[in-house]
Amino acid sequence: MKGTQLGEFEEIVLLTIALCYDEAYSVAVMEELSQRLERPMSLGAVHRAMQRLEEKGLVQSRLGEATAERGGRRKRLFTVTMAGEQSLREARRIRNELWEGIPKTAFGI
Repeated sequence: MKGTQLGEFEEIVLLTIALCYDEAYSVAVMEELSQRLERPMSLGAVHRAMQRLEEKGLVQSRLGEATAERGGRRKRLFTVTMAGEQSLREARRIRNELWEGIPKTAFGI
């Protein structure tokens, strides 16, 4: 397993995989990200991030059932592993601590 440190884009992709739950495949994740971030996403960038997350052991994939809409091809579905959940929780903890430590005067409030 590679290092589990998350980049910002990997973190967002990992969160989106968790959000999509049992329907997390490249196109669904890309569409969800595009909608939520309000900007177009590259399928290649999303797919590569998902591969990196799998190499790090933060997600696992399996082949879904073949569907007529995909010409009989199967989707590669991703789910978050326990290590992925722990990585997300740690990233959230660090972000929350940083936010809580910012003095109120830092933003001119």
